[in-house]
Formats: sequence, structure tokens, C-alpha cells
Amino acid sequence: MDSYAEGLRQAISSRGAKVAVVGLGYVGLPLATEIAGAGFDVRGIERDPERTARINRGESYIADVPSERLRRVVEAGRLSAQESFQAVDGSDVVVICVPTPLDRNRNPDVQYIVNVMQQILPHVHAGQMVILESTSYPGTLEELVLSPVANAGHTVGEEVFLAFSSERIDPGNITYHLKDVPKVVGGVTPTCTELACLFYQMALGCVTHAVSSPSVAEMSKLIENTFRSVNVSLINELSQLCDRMGVDIWEAIGAAKTKPFGFTAFYPGPGVGGHCIPIDPVYLSWRAKQFGFTPRFIDLATEVNEGMPNYVVAQAMEALNTQGKAMKDSSVLVLGVAYKKDVSDVRESAALRVIELMQERGAKVQYHDSFVPEIRVGADRLRSVPLAPETLRSTDLVVITTDHSDVDYALVVRHAPLIYDTRNATRDFHGPNVWRLGAPPSTGVPEKHRQQIPAPAYAGSKSPRKQ
Repeated sequence: MDSYAEGLRQAISSRGAKVAVVGLGYVGLPLATEIAGAGFDVRGIERDPERTARINRGESYIADVPSERLRRVVEAGRLSAQESFQAVDGSDVVVICVPTPLDRNRNPDVQYIVNVMQQILPHVHAGQMVILESTSYPGTLEELVLSPVANAGHTVGEEVFLAFSSERIDPGNITYHLKDVPKVVGGVTPTCTELACLFYQMALGCVTHAVSSPSVAEMSKLIENTFRSVNVSLINELSQLCDRMGVDIWEAIGAAKTKPFGFTAFYPGPGVGGHCIPIDPVYLSWRAKQFGFTPRFIDLATEVNEGMPNYVVAQAMEALNTQGKAMKDSSVLVLGVAYKKDVSDVRESAALRVIELMQERGAKVQYHDSFVPEIRVGADRLRSVPLAPETLRSTDLVVITTDHSDVDYALVVRHAPLIYDTRNATRDFHGPNVWRLGAPPSTGVPEKHRQQIPAPAYAGSKSPRKQ
């Protein structure tokens, strides 16, 4: 039986292993492109026919994967896409990168993993490794991957090898790419872990961190994002306090982060978006309750973050009231609908909820986002409008929900009659028409004018009297 492990080890080491990547979205397409770029033969499995056609033409639909780079590996014959799971038959390594959303009751929805396992199980064979990258609760690999593979008669760790390694992709991050971020790997057996680590080292050229089990690897991913969720919720709550106290939270955070130890800066906003922060902690909370444990910090953080769109709309209404206007029938322009700056990803974006809430209150809402040409809010389909002086002047209120770098905020401040800024994008502009989340209107020193005052010449071990 050791021959299966040795054969797979040799195939990976020589980059002769054939790889199937299941799910070519925000995680799968960057991963498949990187693996193909390392010299492996990659077959992507994607059930969306439009996506498969675009990939096979070398056209990327993910911002982090330039079409030129995708086209190179496609034209070299190292990457292709198909809808059929038949590619699993001839693959040595199968990597599952399918979504793990929440259902309508906000419980984990793992149907994509279940469906994929049903599809690939007939094609799983001796000498093959299956790796799950989809973020889920601790125990997912054992329950949804190991169990069906073992029940099908395969000896895991001897003829078939299973591991979990969470994705750590940060859309739009130009500093840390796939190869720059260590891969945490937990296999069902030590051999499974060793082979999965070898695969990522050869395919991505990254550092790997082996842990004792898939559950530890799954938990590590949830800890990463729960840490962020709890800290963001703390700052979001403090932003509401600062609104009441008339203190500029952005300036206070800037001051706090001058401490070189013991503090990590987090920033408030209209809510949280993407897959990681709004969803992953819910998976951990759901799992904890199956063990009779109530994770109060996680649940409270989720409650605070999910309540931010309502708070933002309430503050926007207050800003309008100062102009003698109500939200009903007001013209509102929302700047930025992606969940974070300089990306096109709208998954769980708080901006969509802000728009929905304002529409419910009778506002006439438009939006501008150069990264997102069209969105769906409820039953409505909206298209991005140009950001022009006449557009700004014709609005009653501009709400900044995503601080894209390509927006001319000086133009916005100059022409918009009223602004409510949830991202501190207008920090260098002050006037009665500028409101900011967590800061009183028209107060504070613009950041570009703040400077660190140098220490006096006598600072240090000697006192001024002795010099």
C-alpha cells in the first residue's frame, strides 16, 4: 500500500501530477491559475457554462487573476475548464473550492460540499489525494469527505489521501499573494498531511504549516476571521459611542496605533462583507452550540456588525433632518457597493443592505461604483451612474459606503450638498456638509496636517537638569 503514497509523492515532486480544481470562483480560479503556472496540468470543474467558456478563451472574471496571465496557461495547454466531473478520473490531486454560505435561517449551508462529494465519489481511485479548501466548521472533512470515501471501501491514508487546507485569499490585496501566505494543512493521517504539504510547496512555492488534524486546520481558519469579526464589532460599537460623545474615532485610532506593541488597528464601517467576517464566525457559533456551548463574544459581535447598516441609515436620516429633509423622496447617491475598496466583490456587502433600508424608507437611490457595473437589491436591478458634478448637485445626500481609490473625493465634497461618510474617505475635507461615522461634523484636524512632534533633545536616560 505504501506504493500509492510513493507514486503520488513522485508525481507531485516532478510536477507530473494531474490536478482537478472543483469550483472556479474567488478561491478556485486564482488557485488553478497558480498551480498551472507552476507547471502542473490542471483541469477546472465549474458548473457555470459561461464561466467555463470564458476560462477556455483565456478571459478572467476574477480581478485577482489578470486575463493575460490566465491566457498564458490556457494557451500553453496547462489549464482548461469543463462542466463534467469526468476530469476527476484522471486526476492525482483533487482540490475542492466550493462556496459555503448561510441558509435563509443563517445556519451553515454545506450543500455544495455534499453535492461535490456525490459527484466525485464514483471517480475517486487509489493513489489519489482529495483536499478540501472550502471554509467550514471543525469536523467537516471527517463528516462530509472522509466518511463517504471510507464507506465506499477506500483505505484512507494508504490508498486514498485526504486533507484540509483553508483558503487564505484576500481579494484585492496587492501585497500578499497566494505564494506569500503560509498554508495550514491538516491531514487525516500523517502521510496525508505530508503529501498535501508537498503539493502546496510544489504548486504554490509557499510555506506550509502542518497541524495534527483536519479539525485543527478548520478551527484555525475560523479563529482568524472570528478575531477580525470581534475586533471590528468593538470598533463599530465604539464609533456609535464617539458619535454621542462628539469624539473623532478615526483620530483616536490613529493616536492609539502609534503604540508599537499591544494594539492592532481596526476601523469602523457600514457593516462587514465578503465571505470571511460575516459568515465564518457563524459557522463556529453554530458548531459550538452543538457541544452545548454558547459563544457569547461571537454572537454579540455578529449582532453588532449586522446592526451597522441600520445605524448608518439612522445617522443618514439625522443628517438629512438638519437640512429640513426626510429620507422619504430624498435623492441619495451611494458611493461604492463592493464589500471593500478596489475590488468588484459584493458578497455580503453592507452597502446592499444600506440601499435596501433607504429604499424601504422611500428614498430614491442611485449608486456609483466603477468596479461593479450592476447590482440586484431585492427585486430591483440597478446600474452604476457616472460620478459627475451635475449628478452630485442633483442629490440630497451622498453616502460613502466603500472608499474606492479611484473616486475624486474633492469633487464629491465640492459639489454634493450633504455627505455621510462611513469610511473616513473625506478625512482631509471639513465643512458643514460633511458628516462622518464616529466623528462630529466639521471637527478634527485633517490627517495630512497632523504630524508627530519630535521628542526634545534631552529625551532619554538623562534628565534636562543634568545636561
